[in-house]
Amino acid sequence: MTRALFAGSLALALLTPQVFAATPDMATPEEAKALSEQAHQAVESQGAEAAFATFAAEDGGFRDRDLYVFCMDLEGEMLAHPLKPELVGKNLIDFDKYGDTLFRDMIETVKDSGEGWVDYRWPYPGSDEIRDKATYVIGNDAGFFCGVGAYR
Repeated sequence: MTRALFAGSLALALLTPQVFAATPDMATPEEAKALSEQAHQAVESQGAEAAFATFAAEDGGFRDRDLYVFCMDLEGEMLAHPLKPELVGKNLIDFDKYGDTLFRDMIETVKDSGEGWVDYRWPYPGSDEIRDKATYVIGNDAGFFCGVGAYR
């Protein structure tokens, strides 16, 4: 029995650090919403182009752990994406690679309510696992929205 307990304890000790070491420090949905609200204020006070440049800057205050701000117009064209600038100018309204029309849903949320949460599935950083994620989007009078997402 002692040998079985030792083996079980050893296995747990060996496995536990690997599990935690592979899990990055992820932000919460509340932090995503707060950053989305800050991004909305930046667009309102700085204008779109200046705000987009601030969102893209690593030291601009709009990138924190897995959080970043992206912006899209109400037709589905990506306007700003600091981690994947190659998406800027592309229309993603019909994107549904993971079983959700997330960008279409974001646009509908902005058109219907001006702001809110959109739930969808997205690859978890550092793995192939698809997990639940939500983005808080806020529209503006200029005809686009910005959003920040977090895993649930």
